[in-house]
Amino acid sequence: MSGKLVIGNWKMNTRADSAQALVSALLDHAATNREGVGIAAPAVYLAALAESLKGSRLALSAQDVSRFAADGAYTGETSAAMLADIGCRYVLVGHSERRQYFGEDNAALLQKMRNAIAAGVTPVLCVGETLEQREAGQHLEVIAAQLAILPELTDGDYVIAYEPVWAIGTGKVATLEQIAEIHAFIKNWCLQNIGSSDKIRVLYGGSVKAENAEAILATENVDGALVGGASLDADSFRVVCQAAGKLI
Repeated sequence: MSGKLVIGNWKMNTRADSAQALVSALLDHAATNREGVGIAAPAVYLAALAESLKGSRLALSAQDVSRFAADGAYTGETSAAMLADIGCRYVLVGHSERRQYFGEDNAALLQKMRNAIAAGVTPVLCVGETLEQREAGQHLEVIAAQLAILPELTDGDYVIAYEPVWAIGTGKVATLEQIAEIHAFIKNWCLQNIGSSDKIRVLYGGSVKAENAEAILATENVDGALVGGASLDADSFRVVCQAAGKLI
């Protein structure tokens, strides 16, 4: 496992011009135009951004992928093979907003993971608990249930991103102790249920920004960050990536 990984998740933001301007700003700086940094852009802009990223080290990521592997009558879907075809290196799977608004369950997410791996795209499985689940003391149980699809994957690489749902877009951030606890739990769960954890990166996502990135990324078992709002500002995202670079 080489260094920290930082992926900026733009969610449903930007337009064609602003997306290109943001990528241009990231390509202009060594902290962001390097291995270990990626951007997850809206699907409609992926192909154009892929052209802009040719020859760079900045990785392109998708925010979702279809659970259907083969071409066919699946209107509105984007297959893993299509993402690979335009050069996507990563794809987010099971982001809390996908689970919440679109009812994605483990069966669908497992298929998405399999499709991505088969196409040569590295899936980033997002896991995390709601505030109600944490306050009820159910957070470890919830995360274990979300991780339960991983033993079904017999080959291929993937990344895990821990994102406490109550800290996404709220300005709230889990304490360093809470982050360390969950990341250690995930690593131990992987060791016990998959047989290995040293090759699996576990990112933290949940209001990561310039002001807190270095402390979060220095926390034990944190292998990188999934960055939301701060990734839409080139300067803020650069600071996060610089913090990750210091800790490689």
